[in-house]
Amino acid sequence: MENILPVQTSTLFDQRHSLAIRIWHWVTFSLFTATIITVLLANTLFDTRDNVKMVMEQVKDKGGAVSAEQAKNVAHEYNDKLWNTHKIIGYFLCFSLLSRIVIELTNSREEKISRRMKDALTISKNKADTTSDAKHYLMVKYSYLIFYGLFIIMAITGLVLAYEEVEWLKPFQQTVRSIHEFVQYCIYGYIVIHLVGVIRSDVTSNPGIVSRMINNGRSH
Repeated sequence: MENILPVQTSTLFDQRHSLAIRIWHWVTFSLFTATIITVLLANTLFDTRDNVKMVMEQVKDKGGAVSAEQAKNVAHEYNDKLWNTHKIIGYFLCFSLLSRIVIELTNSREEKISRRMKDALTISKNKADTTSDAKHYLMVKYSYLIFYGLFIIMAITGLVLAYEEVEWLKPFQQTVRSIHEFVQYCIYGYIVIHLVGVIRSDVTSNPGIVSRMINNGRSH
C-alpha cells in the first residue's frame, strides 16, 4: 500500500505481517493461554478450601494425624506454586507488551496500526460501495486498540500485585486486585471472541487470514 487512495477494500484483510509481528502474536497467545490454565487450575483442582479435607484423609489413611490448619497449609502450598507460576508468566507478558511497542515504533510505515486505520477511514469516506467492509476493518482495528489498552492496565496492576511487599503499594492492593481480575477476564473474553471471529472470517470472506499470521501467506 504505497498510497492511501488506491487501496481497495478487498485487500484490507489481505495483509502480510512482518516476522516480528508473527512471532510476537503466537508467543503472546501462548503466554495468555498459560495464564488461563494457571487461573483455572488454581481456582478448581488446586483450590485450597477444596483440598483441605483430601489432605486430612490421605494423612489418616497412612496412619498419621493432622489438624485442619496444618492440612490447610499443605493444600495452600500447591495453590501458591500455581500463583507464583502465574506471576512469572505475567513478567513475560509485561516484556511482551514492551516488545510490541518497540515493534510498532520500528515497523514499516505500511504495517503500522495507525496507517492501516487511516487507509480504512479514507475508503469509508471516498468509496460508498465499500463502506461496509471498511467499517468492519475499522471495527477490528479499534478492537485491537481496546485489547492493548486492557493489556496495559493488566500489566500495570499485575506488577503492583507482584510487588505487594512494597510498603507504599500496600494500601492499593485490594483495589488493584479487583481491577486486575476484572480486566483479566475481559482479555480472556476478547481472546475467545477474536478466535471465533478469525476462524469464521478464514472459512468465509477472508480465506488464508490464519495462514498469513503463520507463514505470511507463502504457498508451498
